[in-house]
Amino acid sequence: MTHIYNDLNQPIGHSLPNWTPPPLPPYEPLAGRWCRLEPLTAERHAADLFAAYSQDTEGRLWTYLPYGPFASPDDYTAWMNSIIPSSDPLFYAIIDLKTGRAAGIASYLRISPAIGSIEVGHINYAPALQRTPAATEAMYLMMDHVFALGYRRYEWKCDALNAPSRSAAQRLGFSFEGVFRQATMYKARNRDTAWFAVIDQEWPALKAAFEQWLDPANFDAEGRQRQRLSDLTRPLLYQSDI
Repeated sequence: MTHIYNDLNQPIGHSLPNWTPPPLPPYEPLAGRWCRLEPLTAERHAADLFAAYSQDTEGRLWTYLPYGPFASPDDYTAWMNSIIPSSDPLFYAIIDLKTGRAAGIASYLRISPAIGSIEVGHINYAPALQRTPAATEAMYLMMDHVFALGYRRYEWKCDALNAPSRSAAQRLGFSFEGVFRQATMYKARNRDTAWFAVIDQEWPALKAAFEQWLDPANFDAEGRQRQRLSDLTRPLLYQSDI
């Protein structure tokens, strides 16, 4: 790493003379080829989501979330109505365009325009959405949206014991930055938090990798991928030399 030094011969961060804080993300639909993200509403999305999540009969989807599972549609709708007014987190429903139904949610949170940082979280994909092009495209659309607005840093955090989330983060091009021990508590248990991030200078190459993977030509007649996204993003992951 090449360092910049001040007059006292101390290494310092690179200058940001033209930095302008980006706007808050506009709460509007994000449209792709495989999915559409819509601002979450109970009237439009609660029934579809509860039905989709009910396919997870063991409740595995909820282990690493601070809420759920929900015993009834009314319970789920009540939870949804409690979080919809929030502007941080800012929740989206993920609509699978093959079915026209909501099959997952995700949100922006810890939105900090002053420093150009934003996080993606509360990601919960129903079984029918998992391992589909729509699932990946939803994350691409959210990431592309904030970097286009001018954000510098896009974060992913999860319970350090949540191996599927950690694997998903790196497949999507988020570089591992470490573990904060005893960072928080939820569901009456400790959480060590694993941190991942993508920064703006990495996004052009990652964007190209996503678009290459999401191209319909990357899938055969049965919908099987020809090239894995992880093979495209792995060379782009940051390796610290500090």
